[in-house]
Amino acid sequence: MTDILGRVRDSFRPDQRADPERLVERLHAVNRFLGAVDGHLPDDRLVAGHTLIERAGTRLALSLDHTVVALAGATGSGKSSLFNSLARFEMSPVGVRRPTTGVTHACVWGPLDGAARLLDWVGVLPRHRFVRESALDGADEAALHGLVLLDLPDFDSVEWSHRSEVDRLLGLVDLVVWVVDPQKYADKVLHRSYLREFHRHRDITVVALNQADRLAPQELPRVLADLRRLVDADGLDGVPVLATSALSDDGTSPLRAALEQAVAQRQAALRRLSGDVDSVVDGFAELVDARFDARRVDDDVDRPTIRRLIDALAGAAGVPAVAEATEQAYRHRAVAATGWPLARGLRRLRPDPLRRLHLAETPAGPERPAQPGGLLGLELRPVPATSVPEPTAAQRSAVGLAVRAVADRAGTTLPGPWPAAVSAAARSRQADLPDALDRAVAGTDLGMARRPVWWRLVNAVQWLVTVTAAVGLGWLLLGYAVRALGLPELDYPMVGVAPLPTVLLLGGLLGGALLSLLVKPVIRWAARRARWRAEGRLHDAVAEVARGYVVAPVREVLRAYAEARAALTVAAGRR
Repeated sequence: MTDILGRVRDSFRPDQRADPERLVERLHAVNRFLGAVDGHLPDDRLVAGHTLIERAGTRLALSLDHTVVALAGATGSGKSSLFNSLARFEMSPVGVRRPTTGVTHACVWGPLDGAARLLDWVGVLPRHRFVRESALDGADEAALHGLVLLDLPDFDSVEWSHRSEVDRLLGLVDLVVWVVDPQKYADKVLHRSYLREFHRHRDITVVALNQADRLAPQELPRVLADLRRLVDADGLDGVPVLATSALSDDGTSPLRAALEQAVAQRQAALRRLSGDVDSVVDGFAELVDARFDARRVDDDVDRPTIRRLIDALAGAAGVPAVAEATEQAYRHRAVAATGWPLARGLRRLRPDPLRRLHLAETPAGPERPAQPGGLLGLELRPVPATSVPEPTAAQRSAVGLAVRAVADRAGTTLPGPWPAAVSAAARSRQADLPDALDRAVAGTDLGMARRPVWWRLVNAVQWLVTVTAAVGLGWLLLGYAVRALGLPELDYPMVGVAPLPTVLLLGGLLGGALLSLLVKPVIRWAARRARWRAEGRLHDAVAEVARGYVVAPVREVLRAYAEARAALTVAAGRR
């Protein structure tokens, strides 16, 4: 593109109105717009933009020393006669049978080699190309050197292929001369289907009232004035309206002068492309809204809406069930760790609530191989599937409504097809949500792997009182055994009125029971804290899934919209 810009700049003089650098900048902006909206908007809404980029790039890469001018008109308007008169040779066939012009003919002023690639692109066959170069002319034709004049088929031809060829070439040429005749200059097809469509190309449009010789001298000004009125009504005010006749050089001199000026300025191609950019930008204008603030992209999904999405996903992921299982598991393990040691075996026979759900108590260890492409581009280590209950129909419906709410909230201020693009982005990874949520829940550290210090302290006390009770029991059993064998009875130390072994046994048993009763409220309180902690961590994990699988795609569309809007502002000629 830099080489093309250099060639464009070198081909224009500083005093000309057209700015090649500005044109290339606008084309780049249109290309950025197309890149930003790619994948978000329907392709059929972007065809004009892609066509513009392709045509503009090709036209600027071809000869910039030539100006391609098309003579376009209806059947019987005298295009071919005017073409031959301007060339001063019989090149395009003229006759009374309609349509006479079935293919496009080209006449090149100057060497044909320089215009060959341009004519190849336009699509004029070599056998229909002519060169207006003769030693007999001297310098008579020098003012038109660089002109490539095309005689197009009739746009109202009964042959569909002729009309299609006209429409194709009208999108490629640098300047259009609309040839009309006194009988059909007000034709509705001409004005509605063609001239009005060229209202953004006033700088490269000329209207020629041909066959003016058929009008009486007093009628010609009136017909020209009426034609001027119609052309102005088509949005082409300021466009030259000329009277021409193919019978003499004087009859073609006004049009010839206009062509000489266009060839000398060498800016018709640039003006044509500028008008094409205007047309495309006007067509794209309905796709953006000037009121949109690009700085608010990250805030267009408000926190309450995201919070409702996270809550819905948490419900579908089984976070309440996991949190409840965490609380139960804490109680189970705490009682097993702080209860009477001799009864702990019975406690261990009960299944652990967390292990029933196949939940990891800590994140996957570093020794396990990582898998690329995880959530938000992070590496995920393989996590086994959980046994968390499947979401109910109500929970799935809540997720769908929450995802829709995110899309509606983000796209409510966007114009045209953008809300649909936002909605599609919000749902784009919805099928992956169940697995992502399962991985998030399974990979969350619930904080249950570490045994609290107070468990160890209570456990030590429990073992102490249990050993005390065992010592007292053993001492008493030893005394019974001595009496049974007829040996002298043991003399137990007394604690008040009770023997010490009895005090040790009863004290140990009562102490263990009392300690178990005292720690129960503490266990319940700590279990609730463990539940809250696990619930918070699970919500954080679910929030990451929500942001990565729903919110991030939505914000990507919003950023694309902001970029497209900025690019279209530049393409429209506004800084």
